[in-house]
Amino acid sequence: MSEPIRLLVVDDHQVITDGLSNLLNLQPDIEVVGTALGGGAAVALCAELEPDIVLLDMSMPDMSGAEAARRIISERPSTRIIILTSFMDGPTVREAVAAGASGYLLKSIGSAELAEAVRSAAQGRSTLSSEVLGHLSGAGAPESDLTARELEVLRWLSEGRTNKQIAACLSLSPGTVRVHVSHILAKLGVENRTAAARYAISRGLVDQPDD
Repeated sequence: MSEPIRLLVVDDHQVITDGLSNLLNLQPDIEVVGTALGGGAAVALCAELEPDIVLLDMSMPDMSGAEAARRIISERPSTRIIILTSFMDGPTVREAVAAGASGYLLKSIGSAELAEAVRSAAQGRSTLSSEVLGHLSGAGAPESDLTARELEVLRWLSEGRTNKQIAACLSLSPGTVRVHVSHILAKLGVENRTAAARYAISRGLVDQPDD
């Protein structure tokens, strides 16, 4: 049996952290290893508990979810962030994705859907709701948010290279490449590498591969 997904739950309301913890701990493949009542505590606990996924509120008094996400990813690039919030305005969505969040969900989500989103994130897939994708698609070209390094990774990805191969080409670790790929999928609003490659080719971001 594989190890359960290690999850940290962060919200500034304890009733929410307790409720989410109780709910998600019912899943046999998910283990809530800790809770935090603010962004600063979340950053500190990530260093201590090393969770796979952080379920993070966007609006907290001591530190925004976006800032917490940036700090967590900076210190632990392998940790994936899912924003769980009540806010769905365009600027907030774009701020979260730019900070590196690979998921953005509303608190109205059902329990089964939330658990599946955690599993998807643990497998390296983007977990953006349809409402989020609508905000991103209406914000101009998604590729404008890609960094120079992410564009490099996208070019190699579009040629069918694996993370290990891309890592060798760019002198990076495979884990760092995996994080870049996750951010690319989130920023482009696509679900997998194939869709990202198709998007990149259709937008002229990379050369059309030879037949």
